[in-house]
Amino acid sequence: MHGNVIVGQSGGPTSVINSSLVGVYKTARDRGARTVYGMLHGVKGLLDKQYVDLSAHIRSDLDIDLLKRTPSSFLGSCRYKLPEIREDRETYEKIFRILEELDIEAFFYIGGNDSMDTIKKLSDYAILVSSDIKFMGVPKTIDNDLACTDHTPGYGSAAKYIASVTKEIIRDGLVYDYPVITILEIMGRNAGWLTAATALSAGEDCEGVDMIFLPEVAFDIDAFMEKVKQLCQNKRSVVIAVSEGIKVADGRYVFELKDHVEFVDAFGHKQLQGAAKFLADKVGAELGVKTRAIELSTLQRCASHMTSRVDITEAFQVGGAAVKAAFEGDTGKVVVLDRVSEDPYICTTGTQDVHKIANIEKKVPLEWITRDNTYVSDDLIHYIRPLIQAELSPVMVDGLPRHLRLTL
Repeated sequence: MHGNVIVGQSGGPTSVINSSLVGVYKTARDRGARTVYGMLHGVKGLLDKQYVDLSAHIRSDLDIDLLKRTPSSFLGSCRYKLPEIREDRETYEKIFRILEELDIEAFFYIGGNDSMDTIKKLSDYAILVSSDIKFMGVPKTIDNDLACTDHTPGYGSAAKYIASVTKEIIRDGLVYDYPVITILEIMGRNAGWLTAATALSAGEDCEGVDMIFLPEVAFDIDAFMEKVKQLCQNKRSVVIAVSEGIKVADGRYVFELKDHVEFVDAFGHKQLQGAAKFLADKVGAELGVKTRAIELSTLQRCASHMTSRVDITEAFQVGGAAVKAAFEGDTGKVVVLDRVSEDPYICTTGTQDVHKIANIEKKVPLEWITRDNTYVSDDLIHYIRPLIQAELSPVMVDGLPRHLRLTL
């Protein structure tokens, strides 16, 4: 392949998403691509002809090392839902016209579930119009909810940060001689992989969190309150982790049980925020104890000072694997990670048909949640632990991490 390629980033960023971008860029250049373009703000920006020649912004090996360590999406992101082909062919005609103008032979999109929907639709349209452009999905999401892959790049570093800060919060709560209830709210709309990572805080130097609640099972407020009451009788500090997407039996999110302002994105996703605050206020009012609600929010996905070396390495590998697959003729595929060994931990890359991945959520298996729905099993802890191993130190300048910034 000696033409041009283009790459974009979409959806919520991670601390290692730019390592995948580097994997695409470097592998494409090494394999003979003439120009590697970067879409600004994903496919939405492409529709407005917003793109750059990445070689003008990644000029050296130092830039590559910095970009691997730079959080958030270097090219910018979007949450743009492509219309159905049968409803709006004009949008697809415009995208393909732009790609033909740029002499694009391969299109790479780094993202999660919604981003793979984009790859699915574009590859389907390419078949419809007999286009030779290859379309490949590069997996990314801290939520770890993509089907057909052992895990997703971005998850390991987010889990490492969550487990680390949970240990610190637990330590902080032990300084008082009266009960303090701390409720941590962790990202996770329908899948509790991130919240489950708080279980890794337990060890010889830390008792770990007292309860963990995931969105895979209904949340029982009465049972929750009774368990908190029992814990307060025996402990000075109680720390509880909840997913932002926990729901009560009737299907309402816990945060919806209080007054809230609702924002819905282009994919119909409600903004989830406030479950921990609601529960902390309820515990404080009914039990008369000091409470804290802590939302880790975007810190979970941008803490590049806490990246897992395993994670950042695999993020680079999936970018390179996507290029290799496209150059060998694959299209309409997503790169996946296959765990082939637990001890030692070994993961290899493969590809899967995007139709088996797009719009399908992988949730925590129910057998990995304890019977009383208040914690997770050892199997889940063993699944996560290899993904958080080792570190990649930031490049420090004047006492702070140095990042690579896109300047236009």
